[in-house]
Amino acid sequence: MATLNADAVLDRHFLELRCEILNLAAALDRIERSDGYKNISGDPRLAQLNQGLDILRTAGTDRAERVQMLFSDHYQAGWNK
Repeated sequence: MATLNADAVLDRHFLELRCEILNLAAALDRIERSDGYKNISGDPRLAQLNQGLDILRTAGTDRAERVQMLFSDHYQAGWNK
């Protein structure tokens, strides 16, 4: 199977990515418009979401891995005992 070139990949995914960004923006808007936002503005989950957005703004081919690691629990030895 031949690998698609960058132009073909962008053509294939542009509309889906645009939709996902719009959904994310709308969810963040809803959070900030909600009653009590000031009470949760320091919530670590919001900070984590912002860190994820920062990762997306960087270059590289490992963004998905870095976002996955951001939202993953840290390994704890003996977890299976």
